[in-house]
Amino acid sequence: MECGFKAWLTLLMAGLWLMATGCTPGSPGLLEEQKEPHYRAGKARVNSMDYAGAVEAFQRALEVNPRSASAHFELGWLYDVKVPDPAAAIYHYERYLQLRPRAENADIVRQRILACKQELARAVLPLPITPGLQREFEQLAEENRRLKTELSRWQAYASDLTRALSNAVAAAQAPRAEAPRADSVGPLPGAPRAVAIAPETQVRPGPTASEATPAPGSTAFSSSRVHVVQPGETPTGIARRYGVSLQALLEANPGLEPRRMRVGQRITIPAR
Repeated sequence: MECGFKAWLTLLMAGLWLMATGCTPGSPGLLEEQKEPHYRAGKARVNSMDYAGAVEAFQRALEVNPRSASAHFELGWLYDVKVPDPAAAIYHYERYLQLRPRAENADIVRQRILACKQELARAVLPLPITPGLQREFEQLAEENRRLKTELSRWQAYASDLTRALSNAVAAAQAPRAEAPRADSVGPLPGAPRAVAIAPETQVRPGPTASEATPAPGSTAFSSSRVHVVQPGETPTGIARRYGVSLQALLEANPGLEPRRMRVGQRITIPAR
């Protein structure tokens, strides 16, 4: 009686073990898979809790037999539980189900595949965008656009200032040389007004030179002033300085040639 009970218990334990591995006694290739030396080494390392070594052993078992469902199941379990890698666990679990579609533990394996996919999704999906976070993104985008616009203005200003400084240095080194072109130091559209380079000019009460006297028949300007040309100045810059238009300045000085304007030349400034 005792021997019969032990035999029955032995058969029951063997049946449970076969169900755990997803196979039945009649499963083809089962014994061959589990007799493979690398597979047996992997099981031994699992028992000794050397999980990294077990992974390596089961992978070598797959190199010997790529269709070893037993090795795929062991790798799926290791990557799922002991050496967390949800993507690898999903692959080996799914390969196991392809090789053993009618395994007793197929439903459990499918549930573990779903759990691994959920774990993988939590790791890669972004956080939900709240209204506050959306407003912050919009503010950052607007600030980025503003900074780009401001940077463009400063780049234009720096370029304009560099040209003005170069012209001023050249004029100081050769004060009697021909003045720069009239449009050489004009500001770029939208750029800040350049810093004045020339020293404070002298303003006299009225024209004293022939070139400052309007031509006969021209319109007389009341409260006119006289400006003495300094190095690096142009008609455009002078007109801007006194708040008059360039056209009005040229009409008040018919004999003025913008490209041949000389340092020390007197320019009539029309009334605003």
